[in-house]
Amino acid sequence: MSNSQPSATSQPKLLDQVRDRLRVKHYSKRTEAAYVQWIKRYIFFHDKRHPLEMGKVEVESFLTSLAVERNVSASTQSQALSAILFLYKEVLEQPLPWLDEVTRAKKPARLPTVLTRDEVGRLLKYVDDPLMDLVVRLLYGTGMRLLECLRLRVKDVDFARHEIVVREGKGAKDRVTMLPATLADRLKVHLVQVKAQHVADLAMGKGEVWLPDALAVKYPNAGKTWAWQYVFPAAGFSTDPRSGAVRRHHIDEKRVQRAVRRAAERAELAKPVSPHTLRHSFATHLLEGGYDIRTVQELLGHSDVSTTMIYTHVLNKGGRGVVSPLDR
Repeated sequence: MSNSQPSATSQPKLLDQVRDRLRVKHYSKRTEAAYVQWIKRYIFFHDKRHPLEMGKVEVESFLTSLAVERNVSASTQSQALSAILFLYKEVLEQPLPWLDEVTRAKKPARLPTVLTRDEVGRLLKYVDDPLMDLVVRLLYGTGMRLLECLRLRVKDVDFARHEIVVREGKGAKDRVTMLPATLADRLKVHLVQVKAQHVADLAMGKGEVWLPDALAVKYPNAGKTWAWQYVFPAAGFSTDPRSGAVRRHHIDEKRVQRAVRRAAERAELAKPVSPHTLRHSFATHLLEGGYDIRTVQELLGHSDVSTTMIYTHVLNKGGRGVVSPLDR
C-alpha cells in the first residue's frame, strides 16, 4: 500500500469521509454507527496510525485481539472485519490483494430456540402492556423480525387482502406476509388512535416522519401524509442525528425486548426467549402444520432455502424424528 497520507487541510477527517460514503451507499444508521466505531477502534489499537500505513498484518492482529482478549463472538468479529474492509475499499480506494488471506471467524452452527405452541400461549398470557401484547402477537403471527414490525407504515397494512408488506427487509428486499385474522380488528382500533395522534401533531405544526433514501426530496410533503406514518409510533418526539429534524419515530425495540423478557420470566419458560424466538417459532409451527418449505421461505424472506432448512432440523431433533433404540 502507498504510504502517502491525505492532507488534513484538503479533505474532511477520515471518519467523516467514512460517514459520507456510508450515506451515499444508503447504509442504515445502525450500520453507520457500528462501522465508525470499529474503524476508530482499529486505528486506536495501532496507536493512531493512518490506515494507509497498515495492511493484512495489522488487520489480523486487531481481529485476533478481539477474539482472544475480548472474547467477542464470530458475528461481532465479522462485523469488525466488514467495517475495516469498507474503509479500505470504499473510502481509501485501496486494492486488497491480501483480502483472501485474512483469517475469517466461522460462526458456529446452532439450532434456533423454538417455543412449543403451549409455551407461546403462556408467554402471550404474561405480556401485560396492551400495546406490547399487540406487537408480540404480530411478531409471532407474521414471522417478521422485530425492526421490520416496528418500521411498518400505515400503507403497508392491507386489511382487504389480509396482507402485510414488509419493506426493505434483510437484504433490502420487499416481501408479503399474512395479517392474522385474529389481530385485524385490534390493529384497526389501534390505527384509529394513531391517526388521532397524527392529526394532533399536524395541528402543532409537526406530524412528519422520516422517509427512506431520496423520497423526502422527490415527495417533500409525503412525510406528513397518513399513509407514511408508522403503525407503532413513539410516545414522544426525537431529534434525527443526521438532519437535526424533530420527528416522531417508531417505538424503541428495547421496550419490546424488555416486555418479552419479563413475560418469559413470569411464564417460567426454561429457555432463552427474545422477540426473534417468535420468528423461529412461527416458521417451525408452519412446518409442523404441513406447509411446504418454499412457502415458509417466502414468508420469512430467506434468499436461499438452505437457511429455512434449519427449521427442519429443529423438527427432527431428539425423539421427534427418530425412535430411540431403547424404546424398540
